[in-house]
Amino acid sequence: MPDSLADLAQQLQQFNTDRDWQQFHSPKNLASALVVEAAELLEHFQWMTEAQSRDLPQEKRTAVGAEVADVLLYLIQLADALGIDPIAAAQAKLALNAQKYPVERARGSSRKYDEL
Repeated sequence: MPDSLADLAQQLQQFNTDRDWQQFHSPKNLASALVVEAAELLEHFQWMTEAQSRDLPQEKRTAVGAEVADVLLYLIQLADALGIDPIAAAQAKLALNAQKYPVERARGSSRKYDEL
């Protein structure tokens, strides 16, 4: 069982290699597949209230988990295809967001950084 993002990426590479699927995994195709899977994730919440989306029945939670996995797997493949370390990219983005949304101005607000 993979216990890190790097392990999961390696397992995913082997899965794709075994099936000779790399030929289909251009960055464009992976980004497209990622968006499709994200839409399938969103579909589970369509027409729900905020409260319903926070209290999913177990069957729905399992289905949502499968879509979360699909999104994650395509994101890992896209990052790998482009040579992007997703952890480093996320850490850099978090640092940038901390500058754009300082606690003293952003706390409790949903406004965009240029409206704070």
